[in-house]
Amino acid sequence: MEPQEWQQQQREIRDALVGHLIDRISRDTYPSTTMLDMIEQSMGPEHVAAYAEALMDKIRQDEFPSLALIDRVSGLV
Repeated sequence: MEPQEWQQQQREIRDALVGHLIDRISRDTYPSTTMLDMIEQSMGPEHVAAYAEALMDKIRQDEFPSLALIDRVSGLV
């Protein structure tokens, strides 16, 4: 396999994984810190907006939002 093909495959795998994890945290009432950490370690610039929106939805839905989630969003800006 050529290096360019391998890099493209890696990007596609990363995009699929990060997209799945963002979808998952969107559905989970209380997403795990492990999953959030995995997203932050794996995501590229193209994932930041979707990730931030998923976290903001959690913050908006909760009367007493998690300070940890607020800190994660603050770290993105």
